[in-house]
Amino acid sequence: MIEALSLEDLKAEDISDEAPLFGEGLGLDSLDAVELVVILQRKFGVDVKGLENRREIFQNLNSLAQYIVDARRNA
Repeated sequence: MIEALSLEDLKAEDISDEAPLFGEGLGLDSLDAVELVVILQRKFGVDVKGLENRREIFQNLNSLAQYIVDARRNA
């Protein structure tokens, strides 16, 4: 994610699994959200289009990782 979103100022160990991805947490914006959706599709074969609970999925790294695990398990 750091590489794909060009977050050069950060290292993986600098990001808390519970830190919000958007706003005051990691500080991602709407363009980053679009890029995250593309990453999920390309790297993990996971689609988030049309999901009503997108906000919950993209809250933090833990929620995003859990969504990927669940989506791949149910595929």
